[in-house]
Amino acid sequence: MTIDRIGKTFAIWAVLAGVLLVVSASAESKARIVRLSEVQGSVQMDRGTGDGFDKTFLNMPVVEGSRLKTGDDGRAEVEFEDGSALRIVPNSEVEFTRLALGDDGQKISTMQLAAGTAYINYRGKKSDEFTLNFGRESVTLTEQSHFRVGLGNDQATLAVFKGRLNVSGQSGPFEVDEKHSATFDINSDRYDVAKNYEESPYDDWDKQQSEYHDRYAASNSYRSSSPYAYGMSDLNYYGSYMSVPGYGMVWQPYFLDASWSPFQDGGWVYYPGAGYMWVSSYPWGWMPYRYGNWAFVPGYGWVWQPGYWNTWYAVPRVVNPPRRVAVPVPPVRGRGTVMLGRGLTVNPASGLPQRLTITPGSAGLGVPRGTVRNLDRFAREVNKNARPVEVSTEPGGRIAPPSRSTTRSLNSADSGTRPPSSASSPSQVSTPRVAPPPAPSRTPSPPPVRSSKPH
Repeated sequence: MTIDRIGKTFAIWAVLAGVLLVVSASAESKARIVRLSEVQGSVQMDRGTGDGFDKTFLNMPVVEGSRLKTGDDGRAEVEFEDGSALRIVPNSEVEFTRLALGDDGQKISTMQLAAGTAYINYRGKKSDEFTLNFGRESVTLTEQSHFRVGLGNDQATLAVFKGRLNVSGQSGPFEVDEKHSATFDINSDRYDVAKNYEESPYDDWDKQQSEYHDRYAASNSYRSSSPYAYGMSDLNYYGSYMSVPGYGMVWQPYFLDASWSPFQDGGWVYYPGAGYMWVSSYPWGWMPYRYGNWAFVPGYGWVWQPGYWNTWYAVPRVVNPPRRVAVPVPPVRGRGTVMLGRGLTVNPASGLPQRLTITPGSAGLGVPRGTVRNLDRFAREVNKNARPVEVSTEPGGRIAPPSRSTTRSLNSADSGTRPPSSASSPSQVSTPRVAPPPAPSRTPSPPPVRSSKPH
């Protein structure tokens, strides 16, 4: 082989090696987003815009590189595609250092707890990679588990509620079994494992949130409609599925009136690399604005058609909108948050009024998740009587209910909803303490059959 041929051979191999490196580097998609699924009190997010931490709202997407922190009264939950959840309590901060897809579609999630306390309820697959770093330690999850990590100035604590955890880091690899705990000295490689764990004041809140998801995630839902689990519990709690001729299986929220539109309340939030993304103010407003499409059906009103699961999208898809309905259009310039209608609702405080007044057209806005039992029953009553209904609440995720009885209208100025159309006094109804999940119940007359429908 001549020197020239040898040189050409090495050159070819160099080019091929470069191509392989590029393919390897680009095989991992950065297009994943996860959901900010619960916000209470003071919560801020750094979205990487260069403006630092800013006020955050329910249903905001969380992207790779985002940082989330809470104030003295703040609590937040982030929900992943498979239904896993990360929750932080007051005075905590977490960074989402990696949200990606691997070569085979496995989800790669890495978080760094910078301060405070985080709860993890992991429901992923063994093929996925889910890692939480804290101090100089790291927990990589290989099976479903539920645990708490607290980070202080000199030590970190790990309490395992369910499953078994593999810990690695400066303390070396070891396992922590279910119902056990580990305490780490941040300044050395010392650690202690105990056969129990101390309870935290926020364990009850974490448990309530987990029970809410367990109860509603798969109850009476059209399960085949989505390959994803995030947002499914809210769809089952705040609305129901029904079959509509010409449109297939669709979903609709409770407490609607003829004037309601899914785009009347929310805002545009800017994300570097993605531009403006629509954020709905409704507590169920995640999946219907990221997948599928909204359709206006005569005789039914607005319904959500599941679908378009290949990727999420920033601007909601709309089919057959009435002429007078403004379809969301993102701003063409700028980076500031733009509010529409009643805007993005103010984050509720950690306390909860003991009674709520729900009005027609509110679509569940202002009803904290899981706090009203038999929500579908009250929806039927509101639809039948066309007037507000007053309901009692239960803790359902709030640690400290108000000490005195208060009533909050979901159409009052502080909740950001419009006043009721009639002056009728609300019906007085009390909710039972224990009840099964709501079941879909829709019996309106069918709309005209469409010759074609969106795919």
